[in-house]
Amino acid sequence: MSAVSLADSRQAWIRLVAALALMTIGSGAMYVVSVVLPSVQKEFGVARADASLPYTLLLVGFGVGGIFMGRLADRRGIMLPILIGAAGLAVGFVLAGLSGGILSFAIVHGVLLGLVGSSATFAPLVADTSLWFVKRRGTAVAICASGNYLAGAVWPPIVQHFVETVGWRQTYIGMGIFCAVTMPLLALFMRARPPALVAEAAKAGAGTPSMRPFGLSMNGAQALLCVAAVACCVAMSMPQVHIVAYCGDLGYGAAQGARMLSLMLGAGIVSRLASGVICDRIGGLRTLLLGSVLQGAALLLFLPFDSLASLYVISALFGLFQGGIVPAYAIIVREYFPPAEAGARVGTVLMFSLFGMALGGWMSGKVFDLTGSYHAAFLNGLAWNAFNISIAVFLLARASGWIGRRAVPATT
Repeated sequence: MSAVSLADSRQAWIRLVAALALMTIGSGAMYVVSVVLPSVQKEFGVARADASLPYTLLLVGFGVGGIFMGRLADRRGIMLPILIGAAGLAVGFVLAGLSGGILSFAIVHGVLLGLVGSSATFAPLVADTSLWFVKRRGTAVAICASGNYLAGAVWPPIVQHFVETVGWRQTYIGMGIFCAVTMPLLALFMRARPPALVAEAAKAGAGTPSMRPFGLSMNGAQALLCVAAVACCVAMSMPQVHIVAYCGDLGYGAAQGARMLSLMLGAGIVSRLASGVICDRIGGLRTLLLGSVLQGAALLLFLPFDSLASLYVISALFGLFQGGIVPAYAIIVREYFPPAEAGARVGTVLMFSLFGMALGGWMSGKVFDLTGSYHAAFLNGLAWNAFNISIAVFLLARASGWIGRRAVPATT
């Protein structure tokens, strides 16, 4: 079987299962640190804000590292970044478990667990998966990207059990050993070169002309996608970050808010998978626009309805509507940019989506502090969501030829 004919093949699906497992393991760090936060705060005797610093640095490292790991995957293949990420996670977890203070604990999370470790198992894996599928590209990317949500469902109860039985330090060291053993074995399934790159190399040899995504320059199109990613994720973060606090303000208690958040993320997995099927039929741009419109509709429902039952329903709807938005960016990059640049460009867009989540979480809290109500914070989220919709409409118009010259996808 030739390399090009491997697209959508049995090998591609086996590789997808390995990618899903790698992302589920590699994304565990961002959920583990949340579980151990109370124990770490108590042992180091620091304030809650200081104890939250490791999570913040991990997210920053996660986003920035995705660009560099994506570029490395473009040049050397996905296996090398995975092995580097496995080493970063293994060493990082062990050193975090041996940390003597909150500063060293936070630095390890930002550099080893985030920048070097987890970053290798998100954007590069999503980009690589998109290069192995044609007919079922949307479905495959959605399955791969679900690993991040799956990690949120799998790791917290496991980690909590071991924290209670052996302590957080031993739990971290155990996580490091687990990553050191499992991830290199899974990386063996990722050795082959993506068929899309083989096809592109063949076309390049025949003199394929350069591509202008959406009739724009490469950097201009990339910049618009990055701005769109920030806008949609600022809106997305409003309920995800503040639903627990919102329920507390309404008098329902934090426990009810935590259940709503769990329901939202669980529905997000369903949404991510369903959006993949939709994406295979209508393409990445239309899937992004559909998801953004539906996310805005769900966000709007938070304004008039605040009873306990309605909040559960709206939380479920929000999860069902927003889960497919972020993977749609990977499909758009794959459809309109050269395959050889997929890792770096997907990593860049997803980095901005993480920055959008971080900005939105902080901004919603700031709006609440200024107004004393989440009503204005929901309106702020809606404004950012509308901005995202406007960019999606503009790009779709450019791609369809309604504005300027019709854009032709880079390759199949």
